[in-house]
Amino acid sequence: MTIARKGKAFVVLGTIAVAVFVLVYLGISLTSNLGKTQTEVTSEDAAKKLDKIYKNISVTAAEQIKGQIDLDPVAVGDSLPDISKFPISVANTTDSFVEIFSSTEKSGTGIDGWLNEVATDFNNANMVVNGKPVSVKIRNIASGTATDYIRSGKYVPDAFTPSNEFWGEMVKAHGIDTQLVSKRLVGNVAGIVSTKTKYDELVEKYGSINVKTVTDAIVNNELAMGYTDPFASSTGLNFLVAALRTFDSSDLLGEKAVQGFERFQANVPFIASTTLQMRDAAKSGMLDAFILEYQTYVNVADLKSGYVFTPFGVRHDSPLYALGDLPQEKLDIIGKFAVFVEQEKYQSLAEEKGFNGLNDYNSELDVVDGSLLSSAQKLWKEKKDGNKPIAAVFVSDVSGSMNGEPLNRLKESLLTGQKYLGRDNSIGFVSYSSNVSINLPIGKYDTNQQSMFVGAINSLQAGGGTATFDGIVVAMKMLQDELADNPDIKPLIFVLSDGETNEGHSLKDIRGLVETYKIPVYTIGYNADIQALQSISNINEAASINADTDDVVYKIANLLNVQM
Repeated sequence: MTIARKGKAFVVLGTIAVAVFVLVYLGISLTSNLGKTQTEVTSEDAAKKLDKIYKNISVTAAEQIKGQIDLDPVAVGDSLPDISKFPISVANTTDSFVEIFSSTEKSGTGIDGWLNEVATDFNNANMVVNGKPVSVKIRNIASGTATDYIRSGKYVPDAFTPSNEFWGEMVKAHGIDTQLVSKRLVGNVAGIVSTKTKYDELVEKYGSINVKTVTDAIVNNELAMGYTDPFASSTGLNFLVAALRTFDSSDLLGEKAVQGFERFQANVPFIASTTLQMRDAAKSGMLDAFILEYQTYVNVADLKSGYVFTPFGVRHDSPLYALGDLPQEKLDIIGKFAVFVEQEKYQSLAEEKGFNGLNDYNSELDVVDGSLLSSAQKLWKEKKDGNKPIAAVFVSDVSGSMNGEPLNRLKESLLTGQKYLGRDNSIGFVSYSSNVSINLPIGKYDTNQQSMFVGAINSLQAGGGTATFDGIVVAMKMLQDELADNPDIKPLIFVLSDGETNEGHSLKDIRGLVETYKIPVYTIGYNADIQALQSISNINEAASINADTDDVVYKIANLLNVQM
């Protein structure tokens, strides 16, 4: 009986001991993981997982071949697609007409189609000049892209209505005959959109919100804010100039302004290629603030409820310019159209679509000379990474479906885009089909590396399956090895592909690694809707471009100009 009781007690004590051990173990595990996301917890094993996946991939080192490099400066016009790539949103209805390049917020569809409705009514109003019926043709094209066409001379319309006057000044500075017909077709402003919580916090500390307090807050690492590419975005260019002005209003490109901009830019977490990408990043919750036009802001319900809009910089009033040495008849048509737009009926229509909402806001900036604006863009290009060098690996699809025109265009786009890569950066190149080939190990982008990069591109041949995510894994492994030697670099991956993955690893297999290493993966799809690639770009807020063979050269050049 005593022995039985002792045995029973031993079992009870043993059970208690096991229970205590389990509780202690769970407690240690829970407290050690407290505050961590699942990704952060698994990051401790990321290197092992990367090595394991890498070992399952067939990787070969390609023979390195030098190519003939082109040392001529970038010619934007060479990469621009045919102008037909940008749609006519309103067609002319008469033989006597003018073509107008219009920014996209007013010549698109729905709430963005105000100017189209006005132009359609103009064409139906039986307007006459010199006894002839006249009309207008509207082409929907972003202000920065339109400026590239006009300045390069590849295509110059009769008239141009960008979002703000900066683009007109840049065209004028390039020697294009530019006449301001109307300073305002419709009212709009650029603004800083901040979360209500962050807005209240900054107002309490700084007293108000403006570009100066925003730049101070960013320099002090108190605000996570993103903005758009100042080479392509009207709001981005406006913000760049306004920010430089806060550092030195008397000399936007002086040493004081440059040093201030470097301190500011070092704490900017995100630069978007497009407004759409910026909005997607905002929805992810990673940003306290971002920039946007007011007309877009008021038409997005989820922004109005939890965010505050603070206007800045020059107004975005859609000025109208006549371009080139036009005959008087065309100048008269442009003038008639400018007057037609001013009618109360059409200004009221504009209000319905979100325009003319902040008419009491006066521009904080004077109009800046176009050559100074171009210099500000170049400064941004040089300083946007806060003097932190980039290491980028290009991952190219050479599967069988890329054979012919797709691969030829890919080569052309990379050969054009490589002029934007920058000598302070490091570049590597990987190609994949069923297997993966390291065409060029990561190295400083000096003349020798550039020659090897060109040689690698020229030697690409298509055939086999599509193991896209195997190619990305190899690029990540190369970058992690590079980071071990140079921990201060900023790693990037650019993937160029035309189709869905049909071999090798899946997005599910590598998603955790992309999240853990936080390497932005920029993807360019050729004539395809590559949902998996878009998904992997979204993980770390990178851009995903779905380009066809007509405009991929220009789009890649723009992407590299922003990110490299």
